Amino acid sequence: MIDFAAARRMMVDGQVRTADVTDPRLIAAMLKVPRERFLPPATAALAYLDFDAPVTEQSGKGARYLLKPMLLAKLIQAAEVKERDAVLDVGCTTGYSSVVLAHLARSVVALEEDPSLSPRAEETVHALGVANVSVVTGPLVAGWPARAPYDVILLQGATEVEPRTLFAQLKEGGRLLCVNARDAAGKAVIYRRAGGDVSGWPIFDATAAILPGFTETPAFVF
Repeated sequence: MIDFAAARRMMVDGQVRTADVTDPRLIAAMLKVPRERFLPPATAALAYLDFDAPVTEQSGKGARYLLKPMLLAKLIQAAEVKERDAVLDVGCTTGYSSVVLAHLARSVVALEEDPSLSPRAEETVHALGVANVSVVTGPLVAGWPARAPYDVILLQGATEVEPRTLFAQLKEGGRLLCVNARDAAGKAVIYRRAGGDVSGWPIFDATAAILPGFTETPAFVF
């Protein structure tokens, strides 16, 4: 029988803290949220390993994952989520990232387009008694304009294109965090809206599976 509470502590101490994640509110959230609850029962034992944990049965293209704990923690810390912030969590899969964010923010819109995943997210969020997460279903690339603008938008995966549709859903001073997969060596990128413009810059090396709809269209070749 796995001691998940001990595994959670080992994840935070061995993967999160060692990656220069020092935000005490974020560390407390990751120590509290039971990551194993967001995986299929057959793979719950993988919850605290240092890799992207699969939440769908298929592998390869189209498979969906929970971001590895270290990457998720570094992205959230870089987003500087505040207690009054409204957050859009894009590609929430089964809702783990959304529940972690819910411990830091005023409200979280958990967006998922896979009709087999969003009900699982809603069920787990409800079972854990998290009241400030709203699970919604729709195309990831479209965001969720009904609740915009947001202080923070977080992509739970990589993108090969600039998420311009999501830029329009940022508040002034808002931050969007994602993994840029356009180059062979991926980079985590932070975008900020200031004075009506959105600018982005890389913050650390990172790789992740590309989210549905965020693949670059191949250029036509004569």
